[in-house]
Amino acid sequence: MLGAGVFWVWGPVLERAGSLFVVAVVLAGFLSLLNALSVAQLALLVPESGGVYAYARRYLSPGAGFFAGWLFLVGKLSSAAAIAVIAATYAFPDHALWVAPALVAVFALINITGVRSTAAVALVLTALVVAILLAVIVSAASTTSVPPMNSPMDAYSLWQAAGLMFFAFAGYARMATLGAEVKNPSTVLPRVIVGTLVLVIALYVAVGISVVGALGTSGVVASAAPLADAVDESWRGFVVIAAVLACLGSLGALLAGLSRTAMAMSESSDLPRGLAVVSTRTGSPVRAEVVMAALAIVASAVLDPLWLVGVSSATVLSYYAIGHLSVLRVPRHDRRLPVAVPWLGLTGCVSLVFALPGLSLVAGATALILGAGVWWGVRWRRYRAG
Repeated sequence: MLGAGVFWVWGPVLERAGSLFVVAVVLAGFLSLLNALSVAQLALLVPESGGVYAYARRYLSPGAGFFAGWLFLVGKLSSAAAIAVIAATYAFPDHALWVAPALVAVFALINITGVRSTAAVALVLTALVVAILLAVIVSAASTTSVPPMNSPMDAYSLWQAAGLMFFAFAGYARMATLGAEVKNPSTVLPRVIVGTLVLVIALYVAVGISVVGALGTSGVVASAAPLADAVDESWRGFVVIAAVLACLGSLGALLAGLSRTAMAMSESSDLPRGLAVVSTRTGSPVRAEVVMAALAIVASAVLDPLWLVGVSSATVLSYYAIGHLSVLRVPRHDRRLPVAVPWLGLTGCVSLVFALPGLSLVAGATALILGAGVWWGVRWRRYRAG
C-alpha cells in the first residue's frame, strides 16, 4: 500500500474534501478493510489463483468471473500507467511525458526476462518508504503553519475524495490471498489485515496533516509532487528517491500481475488463446506481457494521472463489488464473517464508484461495453470452431 498513491493523491483529495480530507482517508481505508476481509474469506474457501476472477466463477457465474477479471485488467492497466507518470513527475518533471512510457517499457522487458524482485527487496523498499514518510511528517511539521482550510460544499465532494483516495490503498488484497502460507489463517489473517490497515490509515492521516500544514490547501492542490515540495530542501532529494523507488516497485509487480491474469483468462478461454503462450526459456507469458505493456505505454503517454486514477478506482471498486457479491453467495455453513461485512462492502464500493468524476464513470462504462464485446466475440469464435 505504501506506493505511488501516498506521494500524489493529496491534491485531488484536498480539492474535493477540504478540511475533511481525514474523513476521506478513513472512509477509503475502512472500505479497503471490508474488501480485504471478504477476499480473505474467499481465498480460504477457493485456494486458486486469479483472485475475484476465480471466486466469481465459482459462486456466481462464468460471465461474472470474466467481468471481474476484465475490470481487474482495466483497473490495473490504469494504475500502472498512473504510477509511471507519478514516478516520472517526481524524477524528471520537465520530461515526464516521454519518461513515463519508457519506464513501462523497461519494466516490461525486465519481466519478460523472468527477473523477479524478492521479498527481501520489497521489505527494504517498504522500510525506506516508511522512514521517508516519517521524515516528511517531521520536516513538514517544523514549517510555518498555514490558514485553516474550508470544508467541502457537500457530501458528494467528500465521497468523491474517498473514491480517489482509495487508489492509495491498492495492494491490501495481497494480505488476503496468503491463507495457504499462514498457520491458523482464519484467526491470523483478520488480525493482520485489520492491524496493517489501521497503521497505514494512521500514517496517511499524519502525512496528509503535515503536508497541508506546510503548503496549505492551495499549495497542495497546485503541486505535482506535494511530498517533495512540503519538506525542507535538504530532504527533497531523499523524498524524490523514495517516491521513485516506491512507484517502480509497484510498477514491476503490477505489470507481472497483469500478464498473469491475462494468461489465466486466456487459458480459461475468456481471452484469445494466444495470450497464454509461455516462453520456454524464462517461463514468462511473453505475448501477454507485450500486450499489457503496450496498452500501459499508450495510456501513460496520452492520459492525465487524475483521469487514470479515476478509471483505476472505478474499475477496481467494481471488481471488489463482484467479490462481495460472491461472498453473499457462499453457503451459510461456510461463511466465516458476519454477513454485514459483504453488504457494507458492496454498498461502499457501488456508492464510491458513482461518486467518482463523470469521465471516470464514462470510461468504466466503456470498458464494460468493450469487455462484453470481447466476451461474446471469444464465445462466437469458439461456437464457429465447433
